[in-house]
Amino acid sequence: MSQEPTFLFCVGATKAGTSWLYQHLLAHEECHFRSIKELHYFTMTEPRQFERAIKVLDAKMAAMQVRIDAAEAGKTKWLQRQLADLAEWRLVLERRATDLDAYRGFVTKGAEGARLVGDVTPAYALMPVERLRALLQVAADTRVLYLIRDPLARLWSHVRMIAARTAAASGFERAAHDLVGRITSGDLSGEGQGIVDRGDYAAIIPKLETVFAGKKLMVQFQEELMTPAGVSRLSDFLGITPASAALEKRVHEGRALALDEGMKARALVWLRPQYDFVASRFPVLPEAWSRNMEKGFA
Repeated sequence: MSQEPTFLFCVGATKAGTSWLYQHLLAHEECHFRSIKELHYFTMTEPRQFERAIKVLDAKMAAMQVRIDAAEAGKTKWLQRQLADLAEWRLVLERRATDLDAYRGFVTKGAEGARLVGDVTPAYALMPVERLRALLQVAADTRVLYLIRDPLARLWSHVRMIAARTAAASGFERAAHDLVGRITSGDLSGEGQGIVDRGDYAAIIPKLETVFAGKKLMVQFQEELMTPAGVSRLSDFLGITPASAALEKRVHEGRALALDEGMKARALVWLRPQYDFVASRFPVLPEAWSRNMEKGFA
């Protein structure tokens, strides 16, 4: 009987390299990942949440079918795979309750011979301790990865993503700067609370350490991940052979926009608790972190 694969949960942080990691592992010959990056399965606990997820899924499937119908012949293989995976995932959601066997069956289907399978859903980091414990029940060997990125860079990337979604093209710059201004002044209305929560390393890391003790948890800097040494260290943690990685590739980088210098200084002051917390846990910080700390706390 073949050994069961290690099960990876990458739980964030948002805008800290999770999409790059997913694409790297998706292409790795020793890994098996479905074509849906974020399953959000464990964030749902009530039937109405599953109902809402099914409606969203149905819309995605309809849109995917339109894309397939419009695509040139011979260029639909990946789209067809995504549509098939979405249809299978819908069957899991139709149970409208947590069913670990159904979830495990979906993630591991087709994984014969793989050393690693998993689920890359940053939103899991926001779950309470009690719900995080459910992740340990999925497989005998469960590993949890939490990627962190320079707080200012992560905040600005997240803000630009939200502004691009919600503002007209002509109002993108103003919307992004206004959102940073509101957040740093304590106004967390709208998308603000979610942006702040997803970058709250000081709250999330201790919570993860409470649930995933010892070698089950790895916290890694995004800045280190995208280096040969970082890929090697992560591969050791996951139990897979280091493979060539597209280290220069940026995934979902978003619209380019420079942050106003005055707003940047204000944001660095506001973010100081995050810098201080991480510095207290990790004696050596990436250059980008140290540079911003020197600039903001001089």
